[in-house]
Amino acid sequence: MSFGGFYEDDQHHMMQAARAGQASSFHETYRCYSAAMMQSRAERPELLYGGKIVIPQSALHKLSNLHLSWPLLFKLTNNAQDRSTHSGVLEFTAEEGRVYLPQWMMQTLLLQEGQFVDIKNAELPLGAFVKIQPQHVDFLEITDPKAVLEQALRNFSTLTVGDILSFKYNDKLYDILVLETKPAGQGISIIETDLEVDFAPPVGYVEPTPQYKPTAVAGGRTDVLKGSTTNIEKHTVAEDIGFKPFAGSGQRLNGKSRGDAESSTSLSDTSNIPAALRLPPGKLFFGYPVVQVKKTGENGGGESSDTPKHVFTGAGQTLKAARKGAAGSPSTSSKK
Repeated sequence: MSFGGFYEDDQHHMMQAARAGQASSFHETYRCYSAAMMQSRAERPELLYGGKIVIPQSALHKLSNLHLSWPLLFKLTNNAQDRSTHSGVLEFTAEEGRVYLPQWMMQTLLLQEGQFVDIKNAELPLGAFVKIQPQHVDFLEITDPKAVLEQALRNFSTLTVGDILSFKYNDKLYDILVLETKPAGQGISIIETDLEVDFAPPVGYVEPTPQYKPTAVAGGRTDVLKGSTTNIEKHTVAEDIGFKPFAGSGQRLNGKSRGDAESSTSLSDTSNIPAALRLPPGKLFFGYPVVQVKKTGENGGGESSDTPKHVFTGAGQTLKAARKGAAGSPSTSSKK
């Protein structure tokens, strides 16, 4: 028999809960329904996708007489399935004997519409850390996941390990699993606290493997460069990639071909081409050794640098005519 949505069975369960509970604690049993079944629910994200429940007005009077600490936190238990979670309270506007829960909370407690749920007041420590795991790789498409999660958690009062929370962002639902909380325990309160959030890889996420593409080199080949370290004394990078500088033939402006005698040393010799300096770990390079240029005459080769040299040894000429009898003489006449 029912009276405006209040069942006699509801009254029986509430009386049993009142006898079992202590005078200083709140303990009631209600029929639970999802928040989507409320008559005045409208489109309220804090009600549909939050972590708070709606209980009757009579619960407010009982809580006021118990002198409990605020904000009020509750532990919800499904005794039939031995499942429990925690929540805050959003409103005291539910019909007598009923409680409205978010859909994700109904799924966590394995509850169906109209089943009984026990509600007790609870005291939880302030949380300092939480580790969560998105339940789908679509969560990675969010540009700023921490900012989005911070906005979503404003509709929650508690976090319980093992709960799969749901929130809505850009008209899409996202589920996250609570893996770990600190302080460790049944749950934590996240009201007015500095909470550190850590993300675990989403369910189904696969770490991408690096793709190595071959490097195109001269001659149309796609050989991968050899990854050996280059020795300072012998460079082999030019040989690895098959590089031949200035390997073409020269042309004259007059159209004549070059003779064998005019041919110089082949430029295709890459034995002296310097390569990129790649040193092994822990080795430093301070430059190549400086080779001093040998002076002429050292080690018996050529004349000594101290040997005097004859300079200006040619015959001198003068603009003044020479005296008679002294023609061809290089000496100049004295002034009279």
